[in-house]
Amino acid sequence: MSAAYNGCSCAMHCDGPMLYAVVAYLKGDLAEWVENLRSELHPEHAHLPAHITILPPRPLHGSEGDALEWLVESCAAVEPFDVVMGDVASFIPTTPTVFIRVAHAAYKIRELHDQMNGGPLTCAEELPFMPHLTIAKLETNEKARQLYEVARDRWDHYEGSHRARIENLNFVRGREAKWTDLAPVCLRPRAVRR
Repeated sequence: MSAAYNGCSCAMHCDGPMLYAVVAYLKGDLAEWVENLRSELHPEHAHLPAHITILPPRPLHGSEGDALEWLVESCAAVEPFDVVMGDVASFIPTTPTVFIRVAHAAYKIRELHDQMNGGPLTCAEELPFMPHLTIAKLETNEKARQLYEVARDRWDHYEGSHRARIENLNFVRGREAKWTDLAPVCLRPRAVRR
C-alpha cells in the first residue's frame, strides 16, 4: 500500500498521520508465493500478508465506527468474485513499488474502490487507482528495478493458480509498513438456490 496524500486533516501521532485503508487478503498458493518472495527479497516487509488494496491509505473524516458502517453498507450488495493475476510490473519512477497486475476482473475492484471512496473515507487520491497485488515497496527505484527483474523471472516460472477469490475485505489502520486490522467486511454471499 503506497501513496502520498495531502490537504486532509487527520489524527497525528509521533510518526506522522494515522491512515486507513481497505485491503483484500489473499489465501492459498498465490498468497504463499508472494509472501515467500517478499521474505526473500525484501525481508523488512515480510510480515505483510499478500493483499490487493481496494482503498489506498488515506486520512479518516469522522470516527472509525462511521467508516466501518460506510464499508459494510458499500459491500452489502457486492457479490464475491474472482480475479486473475497478469504480469509483474512496477510503478517506477513514480514510486519504487513492484507488483502483479490484476488482469481479469480489475474493473470489479475499480468499481468497489469507487463505491467505497466516499463518506468518512473520501479522499482525492493523487495517483490513478490501478488494481494490483503488491510484491514490495522499496526505498529506491534502483532497488525496485532489481527486484522487478527477479520477480518477473520467478513469476514466469510460477506454475500455481493465478486466480484469487475476493470474498472478504479488511479495514486497516497504520502507516508505512505497520498496519493493524480493525475489522473484516464481508461481501454479500450469493443466495442459496433450492
